[in-house]
Amino acid sequence: MGWPEGRRTVEPREGRYVGDRQRTVRKPRDVLADAEQLHAAATAVVDDHRGAVAQVAQAVAGVQDRLVRDQLATIPVARLKDATDGRLRVAALEAAGLDTVRHVLDSSVYALRLLPGVGAQTAAQAVAAARQIAEAAGQTVAVRLDVDHRDPLSTALVVALHRLVVAGPEAARAEELARGLVEEVTGLVATARPARGVIRGLLAGPRRRREALAAVDRLTALLAELEAEAVPLLLAQASADLLRPPASDIEAWTDFEHRSADYYGMLGGIAGPGPAEDSASEGFLPEELSDRVRAEPLNETHCKVSLRGYQAFGARFALRQKRVIIGDEMGLGKTVQAIAAMAHLRALGSAHFLVVCPASVLINWTREIESRSTLRAYRFHGQEREAAQSEWLRNGGVAVATFDGLRHLETPPEVAVAMVVVDEAHLVKNHRTQRSRAVAAWADRVERVLFLTGTPMENRVEEFRNLVHYLQPDLLPRIHSGSGAAGPTAFRKAVAPAYLRRNQQDVLTELPEVVHVDEWEEFTPADFAAYRSAVTAGNFMAMRRAAYADAERSAKLQRLREIVDEAAENGRKVVIFSFFRDVLAVVQEALGQRAFGPIDGSLPAARRQDVVDQFAAVPGHAVLLAQIQAGGVGLNIQAASVVVLCEPQVKPTMESQAVGRAHRMGQLRRVQVHRLLVADSVDQRMLEILRAKNQLFDEYARRSEVAESTPEAVDVSEQSLAVRIVEEEQLRLAAAAGE
Repeated sequence: MGWPEGRRTVEPREGRYVGDRQRTVRKPRDVLADAEQLHAAATAVVDDHRGAVAQVAQAVAGVQDRLVRDQLATIPVARLKDATDGRLRVAALEAAGLDTVRHVLDSSVYALRLLPGVGAQTAAQAVAAARQIAEAAGQTVAVRLDVDHRDPLSTALVVALHRLVVAGPEAARAEELARGLVEEVTGLVATARPARGVIRGLLAGPRRRREALAAVDRLTALLAELEAEAVPLLLAQASADLLRPPASDIEAWTDFEHRSADYYGMLGGIAGPGPAEDSASEGFLPEELSDRVRAEPLNETHCKVSLRGYQAFGARFALRQKRVIIGDEMGLGKTVQAIAAMAHLRALGSAHFLVVCPASVLINWTREIESRSTLRAYRFHGQEREAAQSEWLRNGGVAVATFDGLRHLETPPEVAVAMVVVDEAHLVKNHRTQRSRAVAAWADRVERVLFLTGTPMENRVEEFRNLVHYLQPDLLPRIHSGSGAAGPTAFRKAVAPAYLRRNQQDVLTELPEVVHVDEWEEFTPADFAAYRSAVTAGNFMAMRRAAYADAERSAKLQRLREIVDEAAENGRKVVIFSFFRDVLAVVQEALGQRAFGPIDGSLPAARRQDVVDQFAAVPGHAVLLAQIQAGGVGLNIQAASVVVLCEPQVKPTMESQAVGRAHRMGQLRRVQVHRLLVADSVDQRMLEILRAKNQLFDEYARRSEVAESTPEAVDVSEQSLAVRIVEEEQLRLAAAAGE
């Protein structure tokens, strides 16, 4: 059954076994009784787990059936002709009121034959075609659980999942161990039965007696070792967790709201990958490499969370290839994949690991490591640096250092660091910087190096080459300036040994949609006076925030209040972004005590996640204020489902990153993004220029088949944009004044 290394060997010898030390001989009947009790406990765990999984599968089938039927209700009956190569006549069906595929599916051949103008052949073909479309629909629907629409079928699924989520990964590991024990103990007990009594032994004959005693020895050793490893306790706890009474509907939904990612992870493990989670979930790697990665063992003993299928694949990829970049889109859990890879190495005996990251996410890394694994994290930063380093060297675990702190981290030769993880790895693309040289030095001395970045590399070939140089320099000859032109799929296959990237739309099929709303307002007289003054002075930044110059008479601020009030009535959390601190100050004064923050450049990185946590912990409605440069990077704000952008940004990627902090794995509700704009102002000019540039890039992308946007192709120089808009607005206002 695949025992871990170091398990004792057993030698049959007159009812004794030879192990680490001599033990008291036990009577065979007592050993067999204990073994049978162990067998019963293991069997119970297997059965209990199978029953819990079956309940989830049954609930999933119910939800999928409803989703399919809902989809079929939107498909006109005329589509049945497509499934029969145009041979089916549907006019009679439509005349009888059967105007959707669902209506036909709900009918029988007999019922259809009773309709005027419908013969036996037409009825049979119509039902067969409806079933064919239903089967196809069943392969495309994705199960989503909507906390705002808790129908009975969805509730049954959440309740069924709750049992397994609460039981945790330990229950799954206990079930896997139990299956192996049942198989091994069944055979040993059967072989050992002649040793239960003298008469049985005499009747069995000499050879069977020797085999029976050997089996007793093996059972004795096995029981002793399992007792030392607390396996009986593990099995008992798993059974208790799996047999607990079902949670109430409210309890299950409340728990789902707090950790929906765990529920979807459990759902994916039982129901299998969603319709999009095929080759896309494996980053379109070549088939032979995907096969090798899937075959790579992944020990999750030290993990506290259940991994999604694509996350387990990512961890295996890092372990198999040893020196790689995981470039998954933001929100897919790159941190968890790195932690899982380190936890696997810890299970194999490695003790020391190193994570390098920006200061803004250092706290988040330490928390994620300790909440999602049994590994201990040490912050190598600030005044606690020396104490953390000393304890890390002595006890092992994960040292979490900033890029600057890495230059001061030294380890003695006898301390072997099993893996170095570099977060936001695109920050070391320039080999000449000090932090890049520090990363390069560690990459040279450590066998396993994992770079993490959410930036797509397909259209940043030179940057990608610089990162690969740290990891697999032998791969560089196949990466050239035209490598990205054939499209992301071709690029990923070409650089597969070192690069894995997945997108949200490919693997997070349950993620709610994002609804973008441009909120157009008109200047109030006070707003316009401030704006005209800024234009006359040629002050681009003052033009951008002129709409908030007079808080009492600001049209934008009035609309912002309305959006926040509506969110409050619906119990939704709101995050408000602005480029400008003084705009956030105006908003904070207008909203009062319900506003958390602001998170801005003056707030220490260690405090930013604390503010987010306080915001998330508030039941129902709350508001978080953040400067878009500080709040758009490194924080998880999926507690918010309403995002307000106080003004458009020069760099659209800054907006998308900020929205991505809320629209990520764990988000339960549709995300509403409200961008506050003023007509005939700098806002409108910015959008016109950026939209035209975006359109030009889209045309290029279609011609060259580059499917993923290059941020640099859309972002423009702030200086050039400012000069152009100031000049245009000065001319426009001058012309308007002269009319």
